[in-house]
Amino acid sequence: MTETQPDPVPPRRAGRRTIILAAIAVLVVAGAAGVYGIAGLQRNASGDPACRPALALAQQLKPLARGEMAAVTMASSPLKLPDLAFEDGSGQPKKLSDFRGRTLLVNLWATWCVPCRKEMPALDNLQAKLGSADFEVVAINIDTRDPAKPKKFLDDEKLTRLSYFSDASARVFQDLKGIGRALGMPTSVLVDGQGCEIATIAGPAEWDSADALALVKASLAR
Repeated sequence: MTETQPDPVPPRRAGRRTIILAAIAVLVVAGAAGVYGIAGLQRNASGDPACRPALALAQQLKPLARGEMAAVTMASSPLKLPDLAFEDGSGQPKKLSDFRGRTLLVNLWATWCVPCRKEMPALDNLQAKLGSADFEVVAINIDTRDPAKPKKFLDDEKLTRLSYFSDASARVFQDLKGIGRALGMPTSVLVDGQGCEIATIAGPAEWDSADALALVKASLAR
């Protein structure tokens, strides 16, 4: 004969208690998710706090978005760019964060892009005129097939002031596209020393024009 112990709680009451506890747990999880979701939306809306100075600078530079720079879109929220990964002319890995402390004009170009090829001499002249310890044109080639072709193009055009950077995977384009800053080619983003957007332009520009030089100089003087 087997001896049995009585249930401390009747089966029906135990089931009801389980349902109540499960319901409470669902409400707690849902509440936490709601709070997290709201906080996430607030963070996205407010942007990166480290980029607020870049946003303030962009607002100050708005009057200079004229003439040859009329197509420039000034930053409207504090936006830090992804830490773009690419290679230098020696094939050594580089990242955007390697340039921290310097204002950059990050440009994406390719030899198959006719407007890109036309723009390159102006970028080369901009680097010649304003390139320094405080500023650099970081023109990243995204040709995915023949790695010798973009180098030959620069040599043939005697564009010697620009340092050569490349990303044969074109991942840098996808990274900028992911934040809405690369919708076509060429694309250029003026970036402050913290990696934050100051201004963006979709399409080519006369980067060695008086308007462009004034805009870039003003971004360095602040």
